Amino acid sequence: MRPIDLAREHGLSAQAIRNYDAAGILPPADRSDTGYRRYAPLHAQALRAFLALRGGHGHERATEIMRATHRGDIESAYRLIDATHAALQAERATRADVATALGSLSVADATSVPDRPLTVGELAHRLGVHPATLRTWETEGILCPGRDRATGYRQYGPDTVRDAEIARQLRRGGYPLPQVAKFLVALHEAGGAEALATFLDAWQDRLTTRSRALLAGAAQLDHYLTLRESPR
Repeated sequence: MRPIDLAREHGLSAQAIRNYDAAGILPPADRSDTGYRRYAPLHAQALRAFLALRGGHGHERATEIMRATHRGDIESAYRLIDATHAALQAERATRADVATALGSLSVADATSVPDRPLTVGELAHRLGVHPATLRTWETEGILCPGRDRATGYRQYGPDTVRDAEIARQLRRGGYPLPQVAKFLVALHEAGGAEALATFLDAWQDRLTTRSRALLAGAAQLDHYLTLRESPR
């Protein structure tokens, strides 16, 4: 087969096939007497495997997996695949933590937020915690108070007070400080609880799509490995 023959199946250009060949994504190809590349069914399956792997692993890691496979270092290829699965599992756990934290918030417990900045003592009294607790939350990235220009004292505006009240609820629910900070970051990025719920649904869809892509990539790579191991 010629480069264009491999390319046609996937709607690619012949140059793209040459680039993949040069990058080590395809196994070494024979050359005709005139110097043209000649590909076999093994190369066609290598291309299918790479394109499927790319959907779940990304271009760079899929390339690394194919290069490791071609040099016979299957253990390294498996490690690269495992690393992607581990990262996806960690992301899935993060999404679950944020979703659980969102469900733990009680609207009934929320009180009206003051329209003026509060001092450390005022906010601590409002929440029923020690002022040192608020400073710890600041260190952990949960709260970001402003500062009075004249005195340099901390000032907790309405948004920060709301974050503090959310943090208090989550802490009462047993959430460790890193998870509380993670939740508030997600809440800010999404633009509020309602937007966060929509964001979480979209996040779950992305995770599901990537999981399916990883399965498809594994299937195509397994077929490619079977062809490589078969007697010629």
